[in-house]
Order: sequence, then C-alpha cells, then structure tokens
Amino acid sequence: MRSSLEPVALPANQPPQFYRGGESIAALRAADGDPGAFGPEDWVASTTTLFGQETAGLSLLPDGRWLRDAVRADPRGWLGAEHAAAFAGSTALLVKLLDAGQRLPVHFHPSDAFARRHFDSHFGKAEAWIVIGTSGGDPRVHAGFRRSHSAAEIEDWVRTQDAPAMLGALNSVPVRPGDTVYVPAGLPHAIGAGVFVVELQQPTDFSLTLEWRDFLASPEKGHLGLGFATAIEALDTSAWDEQRLDTLIRHTDAAQEPTVNLLADGASRYFRAEQLRPRGALALDPSFAVLVVLEGNGVLRTENGGKHELAKGDTLVVPHGAGQTEVEGDLTVIRCRPPAPGKEKTDA
Repeated sequence: MRSSLEPVALPANQPPQFYRGGESIAALRAADGDPGAFGPEDWVASTTTLFGQETAGLSLLPDGRWLRDAVRADPRGWLGAEHAAAFAGSTALLVKLLDAGQRLPVHFHPSDAFARRHFDSHFGKAEAWIVIGTSGGDPRVHAGFRRSHSAAEIEDWVRTQDAPAMLGALNSVPVRPGDTVYVPAGLPHAIGAGVFVVELQQPTDFSLTLEWRDFLASPEKGHLGLGFATAIEALDTSAWDEQRLDTLIRHTDAAQEPTVNLLADGASRYFRAEQLRPRGALALDPSFAVLVVLEGNGVLRTENGGKHELAKGDTLVVPHGAGQTEVEGDLTVIRCRPPAPGKEKTDA
C-alpha cells in the first residue's frame, strides 16, 4: 500500500549553544523580534539530541510528535524500505543552519569505529558545510593541520590551552557563498566569525574540543568524559597541504544548472546535497530529504497529489513515502539527503 505521507514545513529549532550567533538565521527566516545572542544553530528535521540530553535538539512536528518518534513508528514510510534496513530505522542525517557570530573553537569529531568503541553509537560525525552567507572583512574557515604533529605536542597545547598554537596549526581558508567544505571524521577544524552555512552531519552530537577554555565550562565537556589522551586517538594529526585540502572543497557559485551536486566526492558515503534552481518543473526521485529554501518562491508537488508553497527561509522534511516530487518556481533550494542505500560508508 502506498504511503500517504506528505512533506512537512518545520519552524526554527534552536537549542542553546555556547557561542554567539543567530542574526543570519533570523534574517533568512524573516523572524520577528530579537534573534538572541545564543541562537547560532537551527537543527532542521532533527532526530538527534544534544550530547547527554533527553529531548533538546529534537524537531517537533505540527501534530505534537517528535519527528524521531514518527520515524520510528513508520520507518518504511519516512525512509523507504532499503534505507530503513541499511540504517536500522535512523534517518542517518542531521541538518543545521549554523551562523557563527564568533569563531568556533578548534575541535574534531570521531569516526564510526571510534564512536562504536567509546560511545556505543552506530554513527560518528563526518560533516560538510555549504556556505550560504558571509559577513565581516575576512570570512574564513580553518581545517586540517598544515604539517603533521605528534600526539604529545597536541596534548601539550591542550594542557596549556595554547589557542594561538592550535589555530595557527590549521589551514586558514577564505570562503564565500557557494563554497562547500567536506570535513571527514577526525579532521581538526573551526568555523570563523561571519560564516553562515547549511551544515550536513551524521546524526550525533559528538564534538571533541581541544580549545575548550573561553568556550566550554570544563575540560570534561571538551573530551566528553574520555580524557584528552583517549580523545586524541580519534584526531587526524597528519599534514593537509593545499593539494590534499582541495579534495575537500568545491566552488559552486558560478554553477547555473538546475541541479548541482554541491559536495566533494568522499562526502556521498555519509550524506548528499544538491542545489536546485528549477527551469520549469524539476522532478526529484523518492527520498527522505531536508529542503532549505535560500531565495525566491515556488511550489513542491508530490506523487500523492499534495501541493506545498515554498518561500525564502522555509525548511521542510520530505518523507520517502511522498513518492516522486516536483519543484517549480523562481527559487533556490538546498536539498539534503542521507547516503543512497548501498553507498553508505563501511568503517571497520
């Protein structure tokens, strides 16, 4: 029997964070009132909670259910049979709007294998950034060590909280709207002030933070209870020269095709992202997806006969059970999806 599930428009979902930001999110969504000094992340269609929390971070559907619970109740309808079987009923995706009102600390995320050993989780936390806005005179991101470093050297930086050494060891990359950066698990990184991104992640909140002072309340929040010596085992301490770093970065601002694959090749093992600019009606295959409308107006039609108006700042979750969908209008949409079933990463 064909599912009757339809796309759902979702309001902002901004769990509290430790850093400043949020003005760009409020502007995109045309939100009224003070966006707040600590609302820099909007977790879209989230079935993930903040680390150690029961419900903070979860998206609430209009009918009062957590999206997480709705997906668990009907994984085939929301995710499709193949995806539900491959990922044990998880969406395998977390999407955020992230507006860095200040530079984020130097941190990294665990691989699937490390997360299984230390957090009893199927997922680590690879991520990717799609830059959709910048402000300030020199917007930048920081990713990968410029030369290799020993664990002992890094532990010394952490012990003394030598922030200049940690940040200075990373590649500093200027960015503009249309740039995308894939951040594999283990890669040390930080997003600079004034950078506004759509962020795709594996569905966890595992951040191992080397530069915890002035950001977090305690070192324990930096190493998530593991101790830094153990946490650093998950860190990529190798050198990322310009040529190697270029394999993670794409520049898509000049792309004019109706559908543009936004992310570097390696990212597809964890998630997919496309920019949609329809010329007429643009057909989309059935898939669980998260849509972020960056500009313009249009309509989303479904195989079930549904019609959903789209406008700048809208965010929607699209169930697999909505069938083939069609986007039409003068608009720009980011379509975020989990990996295709059978294409997911095998991490030993």
